Amino acid sequence: MTQQQQHQARLAFIGGGNMAEAILGGLLACGYPLSQCVVSEPIQARCEFLQTKYPGLQTLSGSQANQLAVNGSQSSSHTSELINDGSIHVNATAASTHFPPAEVVILAVKPQVLRAVVEDLAAVLRSRQPLVISIAAGIETSAIARFMAEGASSDLQSKDLPPVIRVMPNTPALVLEGAAGMYATAEATAEHRRVAESLMGAVSKQVSWVESESLVDTVTGISGSGPAYFFLMMEAMENAGVALGMDRETAKALTIQTCLGAAKMAQLSDDDLKTLRLKVTSPQGTTDAAIKAFEAGGFCELVEKGVIAADARSRTLAKELGGSKL
Repeated sequence: MTQQQQHQARLAFIGGGNMAEAILGGLLACGYPLSQCVVSEPIQARCEFLQTKYPGLQTLSGSQANQLAVNGSQSSSHTSELINDGSIHVNATAASTHFPPAEVVILAVKPQVLRAVVEDLAAVLRSRQPLVISIAAGIETSAIARFMAEGASSDLQSKDLPPVIRVMPNTPALVLEGAAGMYATAEATAEHRRVAESLMGAVSKQVSWVESESLVDTVTGISGSGPAYFFLMMEAMENAGVALGMDRETAKALTIQTCLGAAKMAQLSDDDLKTLRLKVTSPQGTTDAAIKAFEAGGFCELVEKGVIAADARSRTLAKELGGSKL
């Protein structure tokens, strides 16, 4: 089903950084209507940048910006009142437009500030019940639920928690080549999952669901942090070429294309990765010599240790950033 065939849910991006922009840009490239998107971003200069890049985009900043993005405005006059008392700053399009409530809220803030953001939005999230998608690294859905409980008033404590889907994207999403792991709470329906998969699929060529939230940490170790592993490998290959007398520009170009080509072969081939490697490795040949040198240095063990270390650090961050208040 294409974006045009689907109901175009009202999206509120809480945070307008690089990953939020990547998702927004990917959606717009797929035909998602700009009029259905609003970005709440505390840095006014960033709002102005987004307005320039995406003319007509509704952006908000100020103390009440997140609330308005999620809850919607009662009327254009209500928005004007908030502008006049300094609670929000909006672009011209937003100032003259009635804000409907958000149906999907994308939490795209740094994990260190997520608690404060969710606690501030707790009442409106529990009353409006939008689909909440969090791309904040390291914060478990149970912590997000607790933040909502801590921030809501007593009369809202009986309200059900909204569905939450936790996403671990990676930086290649910035060039629409991302990979994302996703976990949904019990409150999320099949339709919620479809919506989240459609939104993240705009920037991620691979979207994979995990049924245990602990596996989001493993996703972090493989694809979340994974681009840096390949950058390190490419950096080492480039430096080796330079050490052998090649100019850096040529070494870099050959390294990058080799990485792209190998990934494409792995993506399109019916062979598993080991078989592909063996097909390139002639006994006693140049590739065989390189592989043996890698193996002698414990290459595979080092990669495994790296993935495990990233997984462990993700779990530690979840405890540090999602823990109860002291």
